[in-house]
Amino acid sequence: MRRLAVSLAGLATVAIAVSGFAPGPSAAAPQIDPPQFDPPRTDSAPSYYSLKLPAGLTVADLVRDGYDISHGHGSRPTLVATTVEADRLRDRGVILGKTGNVYQPVIRSATAGTTYYGGYHTAAGHEQHNAAVTAAHPDLVRLYDIGDSWKKTNGQGQGGHDIQALCITKLTTGDCALNSTGKKPKFVLHAQIHARELSTGELAYRWIDLLVSSYGKDAAITQLMDTRELWVVPMANPDGVDVVASVPSRPILQRKNLNNSAGGCPAADAGVDLNRNSNFQWDPQEGGPCDETYPGTKSVSEPETIAIQGLLDKLYRDTKGGVGEPAAANTTGVFLSLHSYGNDILAPYGYTNTAAPNKAALVALGKKMGGFNGYPVSTGDGGVGYFAPGATDDWLYGTRGVPSYTFEVGGGSGSCGGFFPAYSCMDSTFWPKNKGAFLYAAKAAATPYGTLP
Repeated sequence: MRRLAVSLAGLATVAIAVSGFAPGPSAAAPQIDPPQFDPPRTDSAPSYYSLKLPAGLTVADLVRDGYDISHGHGSRPTLVATTVEADRLRDRGVILGKTGNVYQPVIRSATAGTTYYGGYHTAAGHEQHNAAVTAAHPDLVRLYDIGDSWKKTNGQGQGGHDIQALCITKLTTGDCALNSTGKKPKFVLHAQIHARELSTGELAYRWIDLLVSSYGKDAAITQLMDTRELWVVPMANPDGVDVVASVPSRPILQRKNLNNSAGGCPAADAGVDLNRNSNFQWDPQEGGPCDETYPGTKSVSEPETIAIQGLLDKLYRDTKGGVGEPAAANTTGVFLSLHSYGNDILAPYGYTNTAAPNKAALVALGKKMGGFNGYPVSTGDGGVGYFAPGATDDWLYGTRGVPSYTFEVGGGSGSCGGFFPAYSCMDSTFWPKNKGAFLYAAKAAATPYGTLP
């Protein structure tokens, strides 16, 4: 989709100033204004639409044409479009039904720098959190700089970020080393590779807090941390998160990284889709430089991809041969890549409808995790009508044999749907649903192709 830039005029977050007041014994209680909400924008802002395509036109065609088609696995896919773009599709015979607004009402906040859109954490907020938990729990956490973002690498000193990863365990000799020889099986939670998928970074943030606050207090989590290495990449695309959070009450729909070297694209459309950039089944036909699924000029062209693949390559030993060969039965480890939205668990392969050689075992483990969050498991195109060649989870399973999954968090409509759900959904829905699935995945890392209760 050639996204129209959302106007920034008048969208800056307004702080609510509440002066201190200490009433005397007979003084009336102070009058405090109720919270101020920014209503959903309905003019030039994009909306969500259901799609019914005419004969001869496919979802894959629309993706190649640059339209922003989001997840609807097992049901109709969802279009994210402005009114102008929706009208263009109607002219092509596409029947659209508006299913919701991209933006939810959000309480204006005086907090700046570390949170936005009601409570979601900025890149700076995540980095401060990573540093704080590492300092507070030196016996449980090791923090790594695994590489640089595109802007830090290529921005000529104009900012950018380190890509950070945390290893959480009860640290003993040899733990959390950047190699595959450690004694503890490894579970990796990977988030916000697509910057606009807000709930994913927050789930990683809460997972970190759950682990460090539960050791010695919760028997099951203590046992898990004694016997597993629990790795977390809270933000795989921090430059993109900076763009998303740059308008705190109306986040920007930035999916890709900030690589603008191809030229010819509006700023809002530049970048590479990091989840199409791995060197497993990389496909140059996924889109052009201005498209949301642009895979880059070559596989592993992006520093963020180099950082993530470099980490996973060090952590996991190769137990798999070619694409059509199964992983060894004694493979250890589980990898979860968090995305939104769709309420789905996607198992390998995602680049083809040809079954992965370990499909039965991959689906079985997926269903165990789905027992906690209620998400169904699918493989291939998942019913959407387009594939994801070059994805991170396919790369890890396809080259190392490690069971690897995409979780699509949240539905396609309502206050907890879409890319920008209300922050309250973290407490009401997303964390309660996925906490148990994460714990189960971490436990399963010891024998992922075996059996677990």
